[in-house]
Amino acid sequence: MVLPPVLFLLAFVGYPFIYGIWLSLEDRAVARPAVFVGLANFITDAHDPIFWQVVRNTFIYTIVATALKAAGGLGLALVMNQHFRFKNLVRALVLLPFIVPTVLSTIAWMWILDPAFSVINWVLVHLGVTPPGPSWLGNPYLAMGSVILVNVWRGLPFYAITLLAGLQTIPGDLYDAATIDGTDSWQRFRYVTLPLLQPVLLIVTLFSLIFTFADFQLVYVLTRGGPANATHLFATYSFDIAMTAGQLGHGASVALAMLPPLALLIVALTLYMRRQ
Repeated sequence: MVLPPVLFLLAFVGYPFIYGIWLSLEDRAVARPAVFVGLANFITDAHDPIFWQVVRNTFIYTIVATALKAAGGLGLALVMNQHFRFKNLVRALVLLPFIVPTVLSTIAWMWILDPAFSVINWVLVHLGVTPPGPSWLGNPYLAMGSVILVNVWRGLPFYAITLLAGLQTIPGDLYDAATIDGTDSWQRFRYVTLPLLQPVLLIVTLFSLIFTFADFQLVYVLTRGGPANATHLFATYSFDIAMTAGQLGHGASVALAMLPPLALLIVALTLYMRRQ
């Protein structure tokens, strides 16, 4: 019974992974025979200033987006855990950003952030904040902030619904006992809710780190890594080198370069979870 899923993983995960490692050790250009070069592609990456900019972009994008999703998702889960009218409808609406296809929602955000037709710029101009609306995707700093914002908007429901499920497993007797002991709302959150919710919070953070670190669709559709490589991540930069420039071996080396830092993040968080 274990054999079918093992074969599936070997065929669709194991083989591409091993082939990607082998490809990274070759000088493999499109329509040219491959030449084995060993670690030459990785040495080229180490001397490429754009590569180190991609490393910095990826860590900023992952850390900031994950922190905002964790804080926002926890707050949203706490609100949805209360009793109010149309609670089930609100929970269903919260899931919309997560279930809409990434490319479709990202195209909508391209219109929202467009310098000429942006609804955000229209509001800023009519409020007198700024005469011309800023180019949200044309400025390097605003572009990184914009892609982080879109990623947080899309990933917030995943955090909120998962943490909501964790909140509903906490016995109400603990809150009653804490109230009798004279605790206020903040103390009940700090000493009851947060410790019991921590395992779920750590697991969902682990998944978010993996998804965000290896993000491709959102950034590539929104900015294609621009302007001036300001939003390039490992996945988008690897795709550009391999598919646009036709350097398959070099592109594979960039893609594989994301594995060590991602593995370190996963191991560190896993060790912390085990210690807790």
